[in-house]
Amino acid sequence: MKKSSRPTSPVPRADRARLLGGTHHDPHGVLGAHVVREGIAFRALRPYARSVAVVAKDLRAELQDDGEGFFSGVLPLREIPDDYRLRITYEDTELEIHDAYRFLPALGEFDLHLIGEGRHEQLWHALGSRPMVHEGATGTRFTVWAPNALGVRVVGNFNFWDGTGFPMRSLGGSGVWELFVPSVGEGELYKYEITRPDGSKTLRADPLARRTEIPPANSSVVHESHHEWHDEEWLARRAEVPVHEAPFSVYEMHLASWRPGLTYRQLAEQLPAYVADLGFTHVELMPVAEHPFGGSWGYQVTGFYAPTARLGSPDDFKYLVDALHRAGIGVLMDWVPAHFPRDDWALAEFDGRTLYEHEDPDRAAHPDWGTLEFDYGRKEVRNFLVANASYWCEEFHIDGLRVDAVASMLYLDYSRENGEWTPNVHGGRENLDAVAFLQEMNATVYRRAPGVVTIAEESTAWDGVTRATHHEGPGGFGGLGFGLKWNMGWMHDSLDYVSKEPVHRKFHHNEMTFSMVYAYSENYVLPISHDEVVHGKRSLVSKMPGDWWQQRANHRAYLGFMWAHPGKQLIFMGQEFAQGAEWSEGHGPDWWLLDPAYGAEADHRGVRDLVRDLNTVYRREPCLWQRDTDPGGFAWVEGDAAEDNVFAFLRYGNTDSKDTDGAPLLAISHFSPVVRHEYRLGVPGEFTAWQEVLNTDLARYGGGDVTNPDPVKTEPVASHGRPASLRLTLPPLATVWLRPV
Repeated sequence: MKKSSRPTSPVPRADRARLLGGTHHDPHGVLGAHVVREGIAFRALRPYARSVAVVAKDLRAELQDDGEGFFSGVLPLREIPDDYRLRITYEDTELEIHDAYRFLPALGEFDLHLIGEGRHEQLWHALGSRPMVHEGATGTRFTVWAPNALGVRVVGNFNFWDGTGFPMRSLGGSGVWELFVPSVGEGELYKYEITRPDGSKTLRADPLARRTEIPPANSSVVHESHHEWHDEEWLARRAEVPVHEAPFSVYEMHLASWRPGLTYRQLAEQLPAYVADLGFTHVELMPVAEHPFGGSWGYQVTGFYAPTARLGSPDDFKYLVDALHRAGIGVLMDWVPAHFPRDDWALAEFDGRTLYEHEDPDRAAHPDWGTLEFDYGRKEVRNFLVANASYWCEEFHIDGLRVDAVASMLYLDYSRENGEWTPNVHGGRENLDAVAFLQEMNATVYRRAPGVVTIAEESTAWDGVTRATHHEGPGGFGGLGFGLKWNMGWMHDSLDYVSKEPVHRKFHHNEMTFSMVYAYSENYVLPISHDEVVHGKRSLVSKMPGDWWQQRANHRAYLGFMWAHPGKQLIFMGQEFAQGAEWSEGHGPDWWLLDPAYGAEADHRGVRDLVRDLNTVYRREPCLWQRDTDPGGFAWVEGDAAEDNVFAFLRYGNTDSKDTDGAPLLAISHFSPVVRHEYRLGVPGEFTAWQEVLNTDLARYGGGDVTNPDPVKTEPVASHGRPASLRLTLPPLATVWLRPV
């Protein structure tokens, strides 16, 4: 039945002004349905509407137009109808929707309690946009942390980007603003219109958005996942063996340029097969979180909870991860908690004041990249980042996080001159807040996601990067808790050595041996990453001296040395087939080098065949990975042959392991362009003969095919402090691996 509402007093003038000005902290206390003496008062704010009516079952009542988009009326009802709606008539359309201001908060008190304490480990379930059914209505809950805001409104396609009628409410002292908007669902674009403390307004993307528009557009997108995972077998066995005691060879790549133009789903049809064929255990993806500038390669993130939309949807990215897992490939991703860009629609001064960044301008400004550093001492910011690390592991089944630029986080004086930084409370240069954050992050991720590994890109001698957080070191700090650390010293020294002409290498011999002085101070990864093949540094093969044959020979010998050296392995895409040009995100690897129509195709295919065989033998030989972090797994045979440019060492596996016979592997790297005959090397006396299992000089790799084709018998001639020895032929610029027959 139709009823007419009796006029009521308009929304109080002060509330009216604050609602129109976007500075109201409790719109639900004014708008919606409220019990009054005469019955039930209904109030709505619907700019541009010609009329608004309340409808419920057999009830329809027109509200009075109070001007400026306000409508109100009092109905002689005893209680608020359970499921009333608003019928809104515009000039050319009519809508019937649930009233957004009739609902209780869609965020629970326990969530707010955890947010307030800075320890909501699944923060993405509490903040951001989430489609849901709330009190019988289907819609989307919007929640955002903006403690300095005078008011927050949600805007999007659903309200023509005019947030006047969609003010959010402040949930107590939590700093969280919330609004459940009926009838808004997946795919809707949105942002938050924030009124700053000075009264000005700013339009911001959602920090917890799980999907974004394709850059350069930057709106957030309401998202709900529908992906069904099929990697149960992978996840079940992922934690069986600790990473530092398992084979771990990594193919680092930039998704957008590996095969330019491919989407996540198209990559899923090609990438797993390619990586599995080459025998890598993992891929490492340069940052996939959303970023506005493609030239940053993903290292300046604006959407920490959203995979970049350039290649597809979040579910498409899950599909790619799933496909890699089903192919037996682990997935690592670069994670960037060290800084964020200054874009005025993202995190910088998010609610009008410093929020995610440090309040001290000197602490906030990152001196190297023109970005902003996070305030790790603020519990909500720390929570945002710790939860983000867990988010990628839990929601996207990521197997490991390589944490970028850790050194820049750890030191207050990083890239700063005297007078540009303030010591910590102990007078030191350590960033105590960052230390606490990294410890919390690592402890949380390892607890919540068994089998996941965290990897630090840390370029200094910080003590205890891969030590457990509860074990205090000599510096007085607990360990940072990472599983692995990039060995930047090994990378720098060894590349410097191989870049020298062979005649000069004897003067740099220690650069190849020094890494063993500290090889067991941390759990290391040996990285030949994207950073080493861009910006004038040349590709790996182009770093090598000599003609094209010698460059490739050096390249192959170096890879053989690297795969035998204690530590895990990582190379960047394109280096597996000796690409001569530097990498560029604009076109990616030079795949045409592997085209059979290209005259030198065999040269590049040969290097790729070697990488495949390196990984095959590596995975087959536990002595190359079981004891990477145990000094007992390595022994020098010849580390001082500077005049010969020879390095020889033994690798041992676990003697009590079911995966190995306990026999060692002998690795010899020879970095001179001559053949050395009858080269004597000491070996353990208990083995009667040794057989080549890998030789980087094979003809099919592009080498000269100088080999030891038959088993080499052990001779009872003492050498290098051992009772027996071998006489070998060492091919030029090559690495040879031998195992006891």
